Amino acid sequence: MSRKVEQEQLNGFNISTFQHDLVNWFRENQRELPWRESKNPYRVWVSEVMLQQTRVETVIPYYQAFMREFPSLEALADAEEDRILKAWEGLGYYSRVRNLQTAVREVVSEYSGKVPDTREEISSLKGVGPYTAGAILSIAYGKPEPAVDGNVMRVLSRILLIDNDIAKSSTRKVFETILYDLVSKEDPSSFNQGLMELGALICTPTSPGCLLCPVRVHCQAYDKGMQSELPIKSKKKKQTSKQMAAVVIRNNFGEVLIEKRPDSGLLARLWQFPNFEMESTDNQSYVLADILLKEYGIDAEIQEPIQKVEHVFSHLIWNISVYETKAIGRPGIEHASRKWIEQKDLEKYAFPVSHQKIIQQSVIQ
Repeated sequence: MSRKVEQEQLNGFNISTFQHDLVNWFRENQRELPWRESKNPYRVWVSEVMLQQTRVETVIPYYQAFMREFPSLEALADAEEDRILKAWEGLGYYSRVRNLQTAVREVVSEYSGKVPDTREEISSLKGVGPYTAGAILSIAYGKPEPAVDGNVMRVLSRILLIDNDIAKSSTRKVFETILYDLVSKEDPSSFNQGLMELGALICTPTSPGCLLCPVRVHCQAYDKGMQSELPIKSKKKKQTSKQMAAVVIRNNFGEVLIEKRPDSGLLARLWQFPNFEMESTDNQSYVLADILLKEYGIDAEIQEPIQKVEHVFSHLIWNISVYETKAIGRPGIEHASRKWIEQKDLEKYAFPVSHQKIIQQSVIQ
């Protein structure tokens, strides 16, 4: 049974010394990252959205390119969606950048281009949850607000010996309550970033580097030899596996058929090659030929698959069999979301990672 966790967790805990040790360590040891070069709220906001469920090393080049293309709130607000999706291509979780643009447009129109500096106002923006709000408020505006993500919950679970399940949303509230007392009022930016940095570099999920930890003397889990047992995190549901088939269709003019995914749902509004969920791997060639004739008006012969692509989502695995075929002439495409394009123009469209792999293996070569 979990012990009750409230602010009494801090009873007897030397808050001021902990703050001092963590903040000083961060100031002296923080990594040089492009989003730390400025405390501009917009730049902080973009970085925090990109860093959600994505590794720092992956984000760096995306962030730099995104800032070159959309250097201001106004630039992002005015951009066409296809441009921002192309800039985000490969980062995944595309709803993040759509929500970001929606929220940025609201900031431009309703807040005169100034990112709100209160939790109530900033939390009302599309896609801005408690963590993102706290990160922007503390890093950009120097406000003593909690910013609780997985790294922070792991670090504090160990330091304060908290055994609540961090996979539960209720546990986040517990840590937010504690952090209102724990966060440095003098330098909340360095404090919150210090917790994140500590979790990323030292207090890692497995094999935490306790001997290098700047706040080891404060850590109750280390004191009791329990650092490897915390945090408690229930396992996610097993991913569902789906059999998919994608078809690269060329015509006599050297063009390729692409289509835009639906406006909502998984990978919404990204471009792809015709892509279908299949009931089984049996007789896929015949099934695909029938679909292309009935739904696309394309009479084409389908041979054996030329490629297999596996793509893993957080909750789902796509096992894609990739086929190639040639359409006779240039069949008319009545559907507004489908178009024939020249192969050299593929780079202008945003494709999900799975179909980027198809492009690399099947189209370019």
